[in-house]
Amino acid sequence: MAVVVAEGGALGWVDRIRRSSGPVRFHQYTRFTLYSFAVSEAVLLAFWCVAQRGGAPLRAAVPLIVLFAAHSVCHLLLCRAGLRYYLGSAERPGGLTAVYVGLTVLGVAVLHASVGAGVLDPGAVGASTWLLMFLSGPVLLTLSVRRSILVTTLVIAGSAMSVMALDVPADQVGYHVGAAVFGAVLFGFSYRCSGWMMRVVSELEAARETQARLAVAEERLRFGRDLHDVLGRNLSVIALKSELAVQLAQRGSLSAVDQMTEVQRIARESQREMREVVRGYREADLHTELVGARGVLRAAGIDCRIEDSGSGELAEPVQSALGWVVREGTTNVLRHADAGRCAILLRAAGSVAELVMENDGAAGDGAATEGGSGLNGLRERLVALGGTLTGERRGDGTFRLTARIPTRPDREGGGDVRGDVRGEGER
Repeated sequence: MAVVVAEGGALGWVDRIRRSSGPVRFHQYTRFTLYSFAVSEAVLLAFWCVAQRGGAPLRAAVPLIVLFAAHSVCHLLLCRAGLRYYLGSAERPGGLTAVYVGLTVLGVAVLHASVGAGVLDPGAVGASTWLLMFLSGPVLLTLSVRRSILVTTLVIAGSAMSVMALDVPADQVGYHVGAAVFGAVLFGFSYRCSGWMMRVVSELEAARETQARLAVAEERLRFGRDLHDVLGRNLSVIALKSELAVQLAQRGSLSAVDQMTEVQRIARESQREMREVVRGYREADLHTELVGARGVLRAAGIDCRIEDSGSGELAEPVQSALGWVVREGTTNVLRHADAGRCAILLRAAGSVAELVMENDGAAGDGAATEGGSGLNGLRERLVALGGTLTGERRGDGTFRLTARIPTRPDREGGGDVRGDVRGEGER
């Protein structure tokens, strides 16, 4: 039973990563790739210790094993702390960096001293090469490039002079220095570029969220300007005529009634104009929404495919309702899915118009299938036309939104076709 639970927990953890957003998956994969370098160092040093079995006295083997284990653990911790610092979510781990560099220098010194004392054979110099190869990686995440190069160069140069002082062949000295330099460049480049890419992905995700918020704010400003243009002048006229009517009433003039009648007329006209503005804001043009959905999705890096057959022959109320489905579905793809593709299929053959939106990368929290205020608002809008709206999340991570409306809707008892827009824009 314990094994089954453990396996289920591991599978659940992997499944959560698989269903997470693209930036989150990229961060997780990159982190564990860098962590694997620390594990690789530990494995290499462990193999070297096993290979020395019987060839090294116990008094030298135990301290080296403890030193190598401490160095590998420090490598892993510094890699984790260095990534957090490089991404701006933690302070610089200066103390841990100093400990890691110190353990590297100590490990190289102990190995070379053991070779010089005859405790270990000259082949032990290879273990110090591995320590130097991994040095620059974590250090480049916590220090500047200039300081990291300086520290790595000093340590490798000191190790090279130490090896030359030993009684080892010249080709082994060249191998030691060359491998250390090559490994330092390779792992330093890998660590630094990985951290840089993680930071760029985070900035792009933040920019995408900011762009979405700005789009909402711009739409609110546009609606506010429309209302101001419509109501501003009329309200000013109402205020002036009301003041005039008060003054005329105080004088006992019958013209005050005419002025108040005019105020009443302007107020009703303002109410009518405001309703027209709101009605225009509520209505959605199907063709415009399809073109806009393609542009927005492609701008977000999502491959959008649209198939439209016969939508131009639909009645205006049906086109408006389907336009709202496209708008809400596009919003949900951008906000609630990590989609790579989205297909919009519109069929208007026969007595029923059907619009299907399908995208991959659907979240696994059930929000898509249960629906929120946005989908509920759409359902009410479609029910007013005798239509239906269904949302289905499939096992392969795709979400399908299907809207069906009669091409000749029966609106008896259906209420206003425009429905209630409260809460639309959110799932």
